[in-house]
Amino acid sequence: MLARTEIAPLSAFLILALGALGFIELADDMTEADGRAFDQAVLHWLQPTPGHPRGAWWLHEAAADLTSLGGIAVLTLFALAAIGFLLMQRKRLSALLLVLGLAGGVALSEGLKAVFERERPPVAYQAVETLNASFPSGHALLATVFYLTAAVMLARAFPRRRLKIYALCVGATLALLVGLTRVYLGAHWMTDVLAGWCVGAAWAMALWLISHAAERWQRGRGAALQDGLDPDQTSNTR
Repeated sequence: MLARTEIAPLSAFLILALGALGFIELADDMTEADGRAFDQAVLHWLQPTPGHPRGAWWLHEAAADLTSLGGIAVLTLFALAAIGFLLMQRKRLSALLLVLGLAGGVALSEGLKAVFERERPPVAYQAVETLNASFPSGHALLATVFYLTAAVMLARAFPRRRLKIYALCVGATLALLVGLTRVYLGAHWMTDVLAGWCVGAAWAMALWLISHAAERWQRGRGAALQDGLDPDQTSNTR
């Protein structure tokens, strides 16, 4: 039977591997007829009339607001707030990895877009302004990287399990909502968003594994970047 401390890193490694394999499969399907037909079917269902997504006007407004949660400006603002919280909790290693995670996510997004250079859906379907290439979705990728990484790092600062679960659920929900709004608003094909989720989840889990390995290596050495306990934190971890 696996030790309880081994389950988390093994789960993270599994998610990393599945994310990488999922991205490779999506990148391959993107150029095939079945993949293109799937993307077309999803887009046409969401927008029977080009430029007019299904649903009431308030749903369109809500989607436009939610999709901005995956933008660089908003993520940078949230990152500063999360880093400040982690530093106050003496989670210096987690704060550093959050910075590296977002910076690495941007590099991954721009690099993969430059490699694949996929065209976005026709302009007539785009209900929001878009830049650069389509595959993978930068908003979906960055939202997944940031919100999952922040959720994992913040969860480690909470003593109670229900707070940890809540943080992880909120992070995953935000990443999903951002990706779905990109397709709903015609900014991306569905496979772009799926690929963004895959890469983002893989990168977020890679960061967690780095954090986990670094903490195990630093434990007992008193290293400067080692995550410490908040002065006010009690010994009750239930």
